[in-house]
Amino acid sequence: MADPKGFMTTPRQEWARRPVEERVRDWDEVYVPGALLPIISKQADRCMDCGVPFCHDACPLGNLIPEWNDLVSREDWKAASERLHATNNFPEFTGRLCPAPCEAGCVLAINQPAVTIKNVECAIADRAWEEGFTPARPPERLSGRTVAVVGSGPTGLAAAQQLTRAGHTVAVYEKDDRIGGLMRYGIPEFKMEKRHLERRIAQMLAEGTKFRASTAVGRDISAADLRARYDAVVLATGATAWRELPAPGRELHGIHQAMVYLPLSNRVCEGDLEVSPLSAAGKHVVIVGGGDTGADCLGTAVRQGAASVTQLDIYAQPGAERDEDVEPWPTYPKVYRLSAAHEEARDLRTAPAADADARLFAASTLRFTGDAEGHVRELHLVEVDARREPVPGTDRVLPADLVLLALGFNGPDQEDGLVDQLGLVLQPRGTIARDDGFATNVPGVFAAGDAARGQSLIVWAIAEGRAVAAAVDRYLMGTSQLPAPVAPGDRPMRV
Repeated sequence: MADPKGFMTTPRQEWARRPVEERVRDWDEVYVPGALLPIISKQADRCMDCGVPFCHDACPLGNLIPEWNDLVSREDWKAASERLHATNNFPEFTGRLCPAPCEAGCVLAINQPAVTIKNVECAIADRAWEEGFTPARPPERLSGRTVAVVGSGPTGLAAAQQLTRAGHTVAVYEKDDRIGGLMRYGIPEFKMEKRHLERRIAQMLAEGTKFRASTAVGRDISAADLRARYDAVVLATGATAWRELPAPGRELHGIHQAMVYLPLSNRVCEGDLEVSPLSAAGKHVVIVGGGDTGADCLGTAVRQGAASVTQLDIYAQPGAERDEDVEPWPTYPKVYRLSAAHEEARDLRTAPAADADARLFAASTLRFTGDAEGHVRELHLVEVDARREPVPGTDRVLPADLVLLALGFNGPDQEDGLVDQLGLVLQPRGTIARDDGFATNVPGVFAAGDAARGQSLIVWAIAEGRAVAAAVDRYLMGTSQLPAPVAPGDRPMRV
């Protein structure tokens, strides 16, 4: 601990965002470039290096947070990078996209603002790239064993990098035309610029990982061929089977899944399209779903010039402070949070009738109505109580030219035939069944990430990728020195 009184003398200060009016006119990351480094050493000073660091337990990766906080406070960036990368393959991803359960578990969070762990992590990762502290690490010798990784999201990439560095020959199969999975086409550019992803892919290529884009396993190559070609297979396809909304009028034109809408916008940023065919420009937009995907749709619609944007959340508006009786420290609390997209919607008044920023809380969709051409024009909703029962007399109607469904995901998409061709056993909720060693019912086939765990956070995805790599390495070699930060049955801290 560099400054024993740092948490008392230095207030929490977060990475500043660019002014709303400026950032909604482009797709660059929302933060002020270069504004993090001048403040981050003092912010790291606030870490108490406490005797029981619950931030470790709150983070499934087991990040060595007090250690690299201390090193940053001393401005030893190389050592900080080494300690950070010891547990996290892609800290520039988590430093931008993770909701930071580690900060909820920070001991300071018991009675004052937590250490800005996420910002410190991001600062270390970015400085490491600038200073050349993250060279490619190809293996000294090859094992002669081969592994196929299906899916190139954070789980697949983490597993592939760990296995490549262990000496195995690894090929990553991705059905989309570019590598990255959800990070490529699901995460908007303003949350994470794709240059960060490209940099890691280049590093992995230099280490020896092979990538096979535009290849859907089960369709372009059969699962049997893949299994015969490789000594082991890792299924990291994600949970992409989206949930539907069976409300009257769902068949109307103009109602789309969020994960149809968001990739098109990302393809505009990639240069594939000039304009998205599902642009929100000039339209009244309603987003059904109060999670992060809904917020991504919100920020995207604002940048496309929507006439109005409203987001519906079926849950009641949470309070500003943790409810210690329901969600005591160090669990991750459900509190009112203002994302960059919600801040933009609030300041620009995209939904004047909303409860807060652009959100209508405790709101449930009843039905959709359209015009004579069969295009959606209105969304009818009702307020619900804590049991999600309609409250009489609270019906409302919102104008809606574009409706986006962001209701979460049930498990892996089965349309490519991979699940059936392998004969995989599924859990009742649609995820891939596996044992305590990440192995499926098919010998040599392992499953990790959202495809097996269910929809979760990016930090859990990377942790599962690292852990399944250790399991595969042990399967191939009889033993493994690779770290396994989580087990299949591990879950976030709850009461």
